[in-house]
Amino acid sequence: MSSSPFPHPSRRPSPQHSLRPQLVPPRRPRYSALALWHLLSLDAPTVATLWTVFIARCSHLHLPWTEPAAMFLAVWIIYAADRLLDARFPAPPNARLSPSDLEPRHRFHHAHRTAFVTAILLCSIALAAFLQRIDPAALHLYAILATLLAAWMLLIHLRTAPHSPASRLPKELAVGVFFPAAVFIPTLARTSPTATAIHFLGSAATWIRPTLLPSAILFACVCTLNCLCLYAWEHPTLRPQQLGDTPHRLAHWTTRWATARLTAIALSILAAATIASVSRAVPIALPALACSLSTVALFALNLYRRRLSSIHLRAAADLVLLTPILFLPFLR
Repeated sequence: MSSSPFPHPSRRPSPQHSLRPQLVPPRRPRYSALALWHLLSLDAPTVATLWTVFIARCSHLHLPWTEPAAMFLAVWIIYAADRLLDARFPAPPNARLSPSDLEPRHRFHHAHRTAFVTAILLCSIALAAFLQRIDPAALHLYAILATLLAAWMLLIHLRTAPHSPASRLPKELAVGVFFPAAVFIPTLARTSPTATAIHFLGSAATWIRPTLLPSAILFACVCTLNCLCLYAWEHPTLRPQQLGDTPHRLAHWTTRWATARLTAIALSILAAATIASVSRAVPIALPALACSLSTVALFALNLYRRRLSSIHLRAAADLVLLTPILFLPFLR
């Protein structure tokens, strides 16, 4: 019948019919190994684990395998959970973000949130088993650090006015403090303060080791520089009339001040690390040399950042922090 909506097999489709959009299933994006290392939140745990082993070896300590394993799981859980929280899409009027406002890592975590939540639960069970075999002194320090970190994350994710610039706490500061602290705790817990340190530092000698302090400060500066570079790359400076309510305006004033002076900060860190690398003390010299190489690599990435995609640029920023791998074969 002529009124039938289905065309006769012998008839050629009309131009109007041939122009109808075809439903083609979307292709799944293919990621390189470097991109997956970043998108799966494996970058930060790899850096933390490598530096934990490296700092211990520089102090002539050999950690049991359970402590680096616990470090890897703990950092992965924190970073994966943080990215899942950043990727929330609450309904208006309390909506904070839309998918277009998020970075690829946030969209990836949101798209695979069920798998990530399941993995976080399984890793938490494994972590609980590893914690039973960690040095008690280190476990005590980790408990204090975890409490402070939990309070910081609550302030970041449960703030009442997410669009207020004053409420945007700098994550760069958190990484610069908590990340190095976690890395140095296993070595700190296994070394005793010297009589000289006790004399000059008093009760603070329990928390401070003169041989570890320069390396810890340098590593904290490099971690902070890493975060500042990432923020500057993902939020390029806009003209005042273009800012509006963009994420750049939501940055803490310290972040905006530092990202405008990346070159000066990088050169200052490089100068300090170079000076420390000539020390005769291995716990100071080798970590300082590793920090110097990482700083130079970050500076090079900043110069050639437009040649890399956003995913590979961010992954490369963490990849250049793996410089201790160059020295571990020579440490016994």
